[in-house]
Amino acid sequence: MHPLFSERRDCNIDQMNTLSYKTISANKETVVKEWLLIDAENQPVGRLASKVAYLLRGKHKTNFTPHVDCGDNVIVINAEKVLLTGNKFEDKEYVRHTGYPGGQRSFSPRQMMAKKPEFIVEKAVKGMLPKNRLGRELFRNLNVYTGAEHPHQAQQPKPIDLNTINE
Repeated sequence: MHPLFSERRDCNIDQMNTLSYKTISANKETVVKEWLLIDAENQPVGRLASKVAYLLRGKHKTNFTPHVDCGDNVIVINAEKVLLTGNKFEDKEYVRHTGYPGGQRSFSPRQMMAKKPEFIVEKAVKGMLPKNRLGRELFRNLNVYTGAEHPHQAQQPKPIDLNTINE
């Protein structure tokens, strides 16, 4: 054997092949969930929804794991005061189908705002979550309310300023 490639007796081969740190993968037992409060007043719907989806998914945490629900519980208040830019209040359409022939129904944001204002924020956030079982589970962590009152005071939600969130 060549002298440069001779075996070293003072080191263990197992120690050389291991890393000094391990990647931490979160699971539902190790995840720490918080309650966050977001005020939607004067926020554009799309920007609000992308940041809420980011928080629901848990991408702001250091132990983010793509296949685990490691996001926080998010409460959105003042859903009736969100903004739609441009002429979307009249031009945009939400389409649904009753399931019967000729049962396609469409609503404008103005009609939905009069009937159920939370729907606009919920629909926007749901569209930004994964389209699978995990996405449906993450959506259950979202609570949207009209007005400044919400029934989750016991969870002591932490108010979040959306301008401080960097995606």
